[in-house]
Amino acid sequence: MQTATWLVTRELAETAGAWDTRLLGDDDGEYFARLISASSGIRFVPQSKVYYRITSSSRLSYIGRADKKMEAHLLGMKLQIAYLRAREDSDRVRAACVSYLQNCLSFFYPERPDLVQEAEQLAAGLGGQLSLPKASWKYAWIEKVFGSAAAKKAQLLYNRGKSHALGAWDKMMYTFERKRSLPA
Repeated sequence: MQTATWLVTRELAETAGAWDTRLLGDDDGEYFARLISASSGIRFVPQSKVYYRITSSSRLSYIGRADKKMEAHLLGMKLQIAYLRAREDSDRVRAACVSYLQNCLSFFYPERPDLVQEAEQLAAGLGGQLSLPKASWKYAWIEKVFGSAAAKKAQLLYNRGKSHALGAWDKMMYTFERKRSLPA
């Protein structure tokens, strides 16, 4: 769940402890995994809403291609898996952990084969197996011709450009609406 939607008591926050400063991304995910571990349960409120602004790639949670961020992200994933398995270590939980590893494998592939191997070993220890990420249909031709790294870079550049264009559009529309609402 998106971490902006959680409400917790001060007592639970104190029990969970401070943020883990080793983590350079998904530190909130790791923190809330600890909160869940320390809690007696979770209640879901279906009427709740959150509006989330996607910011530039300079945000803390953006993993990108930075080695330290990738290493910290895998550490956070390992911690979250450990918290979950400490609470329940069933086939269902292990399968969910393998699925989590598979979904995040693209953060490390192809730039960090050592982290990919570490994730594969963790999945094997959970009774699962990971498959290397494939480029989506939009980038498959780039992957075929130029390789996985080029396809991933093209996807990152496209997403960055799209985010920038949407931000510029928002700013332009805000400015237009503001000027239109001013008295003549």
